[in-house]
Amino acid sequence: ILVVRIMLWKKVVQELPLITFLIWIWSKVVWAYGLQENLESISITFMSKSNLQKATVGGGCFWCLEAVYQQVRGVVGVESGYAGGQTLNPDYDSVCTGQTGHAEVVQIEFDADVLTYQKILEIFFAIHDPTTLNRQGNDIGSQYRSVIYAHDQEQRMMAQNIIEQLTQENIFDQPIVTELADLPTYYRAEDYHQNYFNNHPDQGYCAFVVSPKVSKFRKQFSELLN
Repeated sequence: ILVVRIMLWKKVVQELPLITFLIWIWSKVVWAYGLQENLESISITFMSKSNLQKATVGGGCFWCLEAVYQQVRGVVGVESGYAGGQTLNPDYDSVCTGQTGHAEVVQIEFDADVLTYQKILEIFFAIHDPTTLNRQGNDIGSQYRSVIYAHDQEQRMMAQNIIEQLTQENIFDQPIVTELADLPTYYRAEDYHQNYFNNHPDQGYCAFVVSPKVSKFRKQFSELLN
């Protein structure tokens, strides 16, 4: 019997390409140990991605927030967009009128095994003024309002807790006016707004408004830098 099996194996090796042969061997091993039903879960385990989650916040011009969060270790991607208004498919010009109800926001994709949502919010409250209604510096209008759009109940509770904590500790001289709501329909901003600071570091607004915010963040959260 052993001789017959060896001859069959030689025949298989001769007739099949190496990669096909290896796949054939693996299938036999799986069959031998009764693991057929676990093939799918095994594949998922080997191909699983990190614990990716999303956060959506707004606090002034989205160029500022995007530039900061791109520096954070654990952030996979940052996208500028619009949310919170009644106008369908808004564009930058319409949002700038303040009539669409939308806020300029960034949607952050992050690895929750590396960066916590709590830390994202701590950065958020450190890099903008959450006490000025519909305004950040010289940027005035409801599109520049301070807002947190929660993706789930857990995010909403964490945001509520940090707002209460900052209020109790009197971190700010004035009351926090940050809007907290469930994530509404989100619209991606135009391509030219994406990665704006990195693409236009010498543009006036970037040089005099965005760059100082990035520098402040890098100094205050140096342990979180990429």
